Amino acid sequence: MPIIVNLDVMMAKRKMSLNELSEKVDLTHSNLSILKTGKAKAIRFSTLEAICKALNCQPSDILEYVEEPQK
Repeated sequence: MPIIVNLDVMMAKRKMSLNELSEKVDLTHSNLSILKTGKAKAIRFSTLEAICKALNCQPSDILEYVEEPQK
């Protein structure tokens, strides 16, 4: 998938655990884990906003577009 989720990188930079972020953004540990591992198919803007607020970052710090090689 050409969208890379760098949530784990931002969490490490902010020294924040998944449990702590889960509490701050009011999402289940499971849903955040799915997002963190890149298995999510979508994210709500309200969720992205809450994560950015909790981590004091921009959406581009969490989401990255990488072009797939041509087959």
